[in-house]
Amino acid sequence: MDLIKKALEFEKRQMKSLSTSDRVKISREAKALILDLNQIYKEKKDDKIMDMMKRITAIKRKVEKRLKGAPLTA
Repeated sequence: MDLIKKALEFEKRQMKSLSTSDRVKISREAKALILDLNQIYKEKKDDKIMDMMKRITAIKRKVEKRLKGAPLTA
């Protein structure tokens, strides 16, 4: 259950005015949380855990989208 608390704290964290290194750390932390939660989900099949993974994935995608930046046009 410590992992679930950690995931909830991750969701509540403020994601404004982040440096590039902060974004990389957040992305890696999100990936680790998702993989760990997935192991729990495989055993328990709890929909709340699946919803939590979806929310963390949305945060991760948003951060990674900003990391990659807009494509350069010719």
